[in-house]
Amino acid sequence: MSDFLIVDRDGAVVTARLNRPDTRNALTEPAHMQEIEDLCRSIRADRGVKALVITGEGTAFCAGGNVKDMQQRGGIFAGSPYEVRESYRNTIQRIPLALYDLDVPVVAAVNGPAIGAGLDLACMCDIRVASERALFAESFVKVGIVPGDGGAWLLPRVIGMPRASLMAFTGDTIAADQALAWGLVAEVVPGPDLLAHAQALAQRIAANPSHALRLTKRLLREGQHMRLDSLLELSAAFQALSHHTDDHLEAVNAFLEKRPPAYTGR
Repeated sequence: MSDFLIVDRDGAVVTARLNRPDTRNALTEPAHMQEIEDLCRSIRADRGVKALVITGEGTAFCAGGNVKDMQQRGGIFAGSPYEVRESYRNTIQRIPLALYDLDVPVVAAVNGPAIGAGLDLACMCDIRVASERALFAESFVKVGIVPGDGGAWLLPRVIGMPRASLMAFTGDTIAADQALAWGLVAEVVPGPDLLAHAQALAQRIAANPSHALRLTKRLLREGQHMRLDSLLELSAAFQALSHHTDDHLEAVNAFLEKRPPAYTGR
């Protein structure tokens, strides 16, 4: 491990902090991306985890790719065109595949600028909560490259094609209040309160049964590219599984008995 991530756990909620404040948490080193992929793999295998919060250390959420590495053609930008292509495929492009398809809900606590791949990282999460100091830019065009980590697929699904096109073609930066108006973030809160607010939201999510959270997220993901009739078939199958869990019966009993439920994950 290169300690790019600081990972903490509070009950069923895991918090991961991008820990390179000196580079504004830029995503360039393959080892850093491997840590994110490994974290997703461990969470997927741990049925006790119900939610993940991602934030950045320091003043930025994530500044995207390291521009100095681009200038020097180092890190994942090193080598021939073929090598750069393979580097993208085997490093940063594994993050959206791992994170976007993670079974548990993911909350991005955007504490500062989320630029380029940093914005795309936030869009890989299910819910985005922003500090009033947060800034957002799909800024690849500003340095003469394209969204290489899935932003052309992710951003339109969050804010719609017209606004995604505006951000991608201009590379302009928008502030937290505009991001809220466009639906890019769900809430804007004062900076000092951000992480605690995001973690409290994650705990509200984690108060629900694990199987229902994971299956619901899978339905939301599959619903983005399936026909309605196909999604209904999948929903029926997932519903049948849910009805035969202990936690479903506990939820129903607790509701009827007007008491807090005690879930076991079974």
